[in-house]
Amino acid sequence: MEQAAENEARRVTMQAALDGAKARRERNRLGQFATPPALARAMLQEAAGLLEGQRDIRFLDPAIGTGAFYSALLDVVGEGRIAKAVGFEVDPHYGLPAKRLWDATGIDLRLEDFTRAALPSTPDQCDLLICNPPYVRHHHLAGRDGEKRRLCALVFRASGIELGGLAGLYCYFMGLAHGWLADGGLAGWLVPSEFMDVVYGEAVKRYLIEKVTLLRIHRFDAKDAQFTDALVSSAVVWYRKRPPPANHRIAFTQGGSLEQPAATRMVAANALRAKAKWTRHPTRAKAAANDLPRLSSFFAIKRGQVTGDNAFFILSADEVARRGLPPSLLRPLLPSPRHLPADEVATDQDGHPLLDRRQFLLDCRLPEKIVRERHPTLWRYFQEGKARGVSERYLCRGRNPWYAQERRPPTPFVCTYIGRRNKRTGKPFRFILNHSQATAANVYLLLYPHDATAGALRDNPALVRRVWHALRDIPADALVSEGRVYGGGLHKIEPRELGNVSAPALAEVLPQAAAVASRQRQVDLIG
Repeated sequence: MEQAAENEARRVTMQAALDGAKARRERNRLGQFATPPALARAMLQEAAGLLEGQRDIRFLDPAIGTGAFYSALLDVVGEGRIAKAVGFEVDPHYGLPAKRLWDATGIDLRLEDFTRAALPSTPDQCDLLICNPPYVRHHHLAGRDGEKRRLCALVFRASGIELGGLAGLYCYFMGLAHGWLADGGLAGWLVPSEFMDVVYGEAVKRYLIEKVTLLRIHRFDAKDAQFTDALVSSAVVWYRKRPPPANHRIAFTQGGSLEQPAATRMVAANALRAKAKWTRHPTRAKAAANDLPRLSSFFAIKRGQVTGDNAFFILSADEVARRGLPPSLLRPLLPSPRHLPADEVATDQDGHPLLDRRQFLLDCRLPEKIVRERHPTLWRYFQEGKARGVSERYLCRGRNPWYAQERRPPTPFVCTYIGRRNKRTGKPFRFILNHSQATAANVYLLLYPHDATAGALRDNPALVRRVWHALRDIPADALVSEGRVYGGGLHKIEPRELGNVSAPALAEVLPQAAAVASRQRQVDLIG
């Protein structure tokens, strides 16, 4: 044990030096976030309890880094109980020093990509797999030719699950690891908790409740980020590779530490089969009733304008004047939330927001030939855009013409979609009452009234302010429980999630609209 402590001290020093020698942006791109030593030890202590004194442990870490989990394994269970240990590390910057550090212990530390390694035969499978896989976002995988197709095929072959195109690399690691784990083997993963809520995580959740016996998910408090260099909310997932038993129940824990969580709840596996947010457990005892009015009962919620290149398509009033761009092809645009001091936006006689910071969206659908003939200053600006490569950007090259914008008309009701809790209100999101004809960029969500809601507002314009007050009065917990949260307490809510927020106060303001929505829900349930 004394040797284990000495090796761990050397490893921690080495980790700090290696991290410091590599650009932070590069580590973020590759998803290289080192496991905190205390958390690695806590996970191995839990693993030791789940192994129930098992000897001859066959250990695997598919993304070993400098060996935080292996170091904790040596310390907690001792070298004598380890029959075999294998680790993969694709980056020699970390792998070579780790190999030198641990070589004397007998670990087979392979400097190769785990996703390209051949699946082992049954005798060579592990019975303890613990990993902090690389947190590489899907868009970093998209740039590699055929990489997503290759990974999807391998995961399906190993585990039978079909991952979507938005899955991060950690999801592929979990799927591939199925083929490395022996029947009855124990797996522990330190992963982002977002899989519990997002659409791409549905395949991972199906795997956890159908292919294996899920034992526990511990979700750390979002304010207690486990990684100092990444804004990610983390979870620890434990399961055994065996079919789940009948009437199986899973421990959901949250907050505090892995050893002493702040909240615990046992949840029946059958209750998790619906496409619900798993982060509701253990803090939320049950989902809201199906007949409860939600924001989607009153509004169609859309993400704000996605331009393809904000620096090119969004211009200040000074820039518009300097370039002499035609006003008829410009739309007023709300500035970002940090430049919007109040939650109510007044308007001038032209429909422009009465704000110090005035911005405009370039919105033109005319063919280039017509632009050149009628609007030469705008045509020259478009040529600048081409020279800068704007026309070849992902969104722009799929448009015809490349500078045409999607249709996002103005609406009185706008909501910020990302933020931290306000110290006074406790709410991470703001509902804006927009009196102007300004639309908004994708830093906002736009709430477009359904027909019944729009009719009520036309008949009684005074209702607009009452609706706004009802939106602002939605409890913070109702918003937070439907959204998602990242490390450091950064909250985010997508259009569908905002639509799912319960809104009983709106039903009182708009009773006819609520009745129409209730009838439609009944039709949907019958259908």
